Amino acid sequence: MESMNYELVGMIANLGFPIVISIYLLVRLENRMENLAERIKELGEAIKRML
Repeated sequence: MESMNYELVGMIANLGFPIVISIYLLVRLENRMENLAERIKELGEAIKRML
């Protein structure tokens, strides 16, 4: 039973870190994508004003 607990802790340690990093990077990427979409929209509006 004790070795099973160590195995479970090892699995959490090995899987938990990559999951946390992945979530962090996805949140950052989402924010950047929203900013990029906003800038593209502004660029389109600026081009329409020039024409």
